[in-house]
Amino acid sequence: MVTGAGSGIGRAVAKGLAESGYAVVLAGRNKDKLEAVKAEIRGKCLAVPTDVGDPASAAQLFAETRKAFGRLDVLFNNAGIGAPAVPLEDLTPAQWKAVVDTNLSGAFYCTQEAFRLMKAQSPAGGRIINNGSISAHVPRPLSAPYTATKHAITGLTRSTSLDGRKYNIACGQIDIGNAGTEMTARMKSGVLQADGTTKPEPTMDVRHVVNAVVHMASLPLDANVLFMTVMANEMPFVGRG
Repeated sequence: MVTGAGSGIGRAVAKGLAESGYAVVLAGRNKDKLEAVKAEIRGKCLAVPTDVGDPASAAQLFAETRKAFGRLDVLFNNAGIGAPAVPLEDLTPAQWKAVVDTNLSGAFYCTQEAFRLMKAQSPAGGRIINNGSISAHVPRPLSAPYTATKHAITGLTRSTSLDGRKYNIACGQIDIGNAGTEMTARMKSGVLQADGTTKPEPTMDVRHVVNAVVHMASLPLDANVLFMTVMANEMPFVGRG
């Protein structure tokens, strides 16, 4: 299962998992985008329009997955949004809450549902992979909601890894920096830096992210990549700011 599967990293990873032989469940808010991705996938694929920030919608996603496939082996918690790049003090409560609902609460609701399904299936167990982002380590300017939620994802990853042990559920996190998707196209023309300047940033082929997630997913459940960082080599991360 891939959340946020309608575009960007989610779309690429969903296709990569399908190419590796997985039956894939696509989750996202935009039905048309999900159906477009589904049309590009050969093999078993289910598209379920979902708002992961809504507990009832998340529960329905997993119910449909169980009905279609009987089990879930891998969940990629990828769905995420940002808030407008405005000064922290100008953010509205609604803008803050929208990011928290999707990025953090959505990942938690899906993790809860994955635990319930993975505990009950036979053989029991499975793997959860969280998309943490470079922002799980360091912020960009004017990104408080996104950065706060991605730091929180690191805590969720650790708690999930610990609490999942007795159920044979492994959990790891991939922190991605400047993967080449439609969302990072703007980096070629320049993005705001910590010193107030605007500079272009390098990107990398999203295929490297796909390969990393597929590797994490393919491990036996007695092994785990707890944290992995995959980034454009020359992007400002070490020393950002």
